[in-house]
Amino acid sequence: MVKKIFGNLYLTIIFLFLYLPILVLVILSFNNSKSRVVWGGFTGKWYISMFQNKTIMEAFATTLQITLTASILATIIGTLAAIGIQAMRSKGKAIMLGATNIPLLNADIVTGISMMLLFVRFTKLGFSTVLIAHLTFDIPYVILNVLPKLNSASKSTYEAALDLGASPLYAFYKVIWPEILPGVFSGFLMAVTMSLDDFSITYFTKGAGVNTLSTMLYTELRKGIKPEMYALSALLFGIALILLLIMNFGSPKKNERRLT
Repeated sequence: MVKKIFGNLYLTIIFLFLYLPILVLVILSFNNSKSRVVWGGFTGKWYISMFQNKTIMEAFATTLQITLTASILATIIGTLAAIGIQAMRSKGKAIMLGATNIPLLNADIVTGISMMLLFVRFTKLGFSTVLIAHLTFDIPYVILNVLPKLNSASKSTYEAALDLGASPLYAFYKVIWPEILPGVFSGFLMAVTMSLDDFSITYFTKGAGVNTLSTMLYTELRKGIKPEMYALSALLFGIALILLLIMNFGSPKKNERRLT
């Protein structure tokens, strides 16, 4: 009994350390006063001011463009790559999985600097270089979400569909695709989440005039914390929370289908 109480207390303290600062941030985003210690009443003017701020809106639009484009392309490429890896022999599969894990285990700052040096050698830094950089670290997340679904998919059903006269593409769409769809969807949402809040890689690969929300926040915070930054950070947390809820409760369920 005592052990259970101490376990629950320890868990509560851990969650307080994780989420209490975020709760304070959300509360400050509705504080009518610019002071961080004086409550001046409830207001939503900082959110209105945030949407009227040209710098923030341009950074927000750029972030959405990069995030959605990179996530969609990464989902397509990562799904095709996962299908190719799954069809390999064990030795080739082990090599490819090791290469896939390198961007995940490597420090972001190392990846960012190395990609910056590569881009500077062949082209100018700008929107396209940030997009390529995001695409590079998004693809492994898609692969690692799709591969387990491919491994659990029924190969005998796919082969039976081929024996019954279905083309490989039609059999894949009718048999394999419903099996891996939850993994593809999870990989897409993971790519969106990782791309949305990335800072290190974006900071080193962006050119002049290109700002995402993370790099814009870094620049603005050096000048002083504005209440609009609280509102923007709270909005980003809300987006991440919604994506998390979708990943856990809104993933498409596997549909059982039969070829007739």
